[in-house]
Amino acid sequence: MGEYEHSIDSKGRLIIPSKIRSEIGSKFILTRGLDGCLFGYPLDEWSKVEEKINQLPVSKKSARYFARFLFSAADESKVDSQGRINIPDMLINYAGIEKKCVVVGVSTRIEIWSKEKWDAFSEKAGEEFDDIAEDLIDF
Repeated sequence: MGEYEHSIDSKGRLIIPSKIRSEIGSKFILTRGLDGCLFGYPLDEWSKVEEKINQLPVSKKSARYFARFLFSAADESKVDSQGRINIPDMLINYAGIEKKCVVVGVSTRIEIWSKEKWDAFSEKAGEEFDDIAEDLIDF
C-alpha cells in the first residue's frame, strides 16, 4: 500500500520502497499494465492471473491479443541487495517513464507509473472518485 515517488537511473534500475518490498517479496513478475502503467505481481498472485487468462477462449481474438500483450512483456524481477530492480527498456518505454516515476501499492499488486501519467490520473480520479465509489461499492 502507499504511493512513493522515485527515479529510474541510467541503467534502468528503480528502488522499490521497503514497505512494498516486504509485501511483494524479493521476486515478482513485472509486465504491461492498464492505463499506461506497469503491473508487478508477487509470484503467487501472478499464478492466479495466468490461470484466469488461460481460461479465456483462444477462439476469441480479444483474448488472444490480451494474453499476448500481457505475457510477452512479463519479466521476473529480482530485488538486489540495495532494494533495486532492473526494468527492461521495453517496459520503461511502454510506461513512458523518462526519469521520475511513482510506485503505488494496489492491494495484491504494485503499479509503476511515469510521474506525469500518475499526476494526470490522480487529478482525474480525484474529480470522479465519489461517482465511481457510488457505482461500485457500498462502504
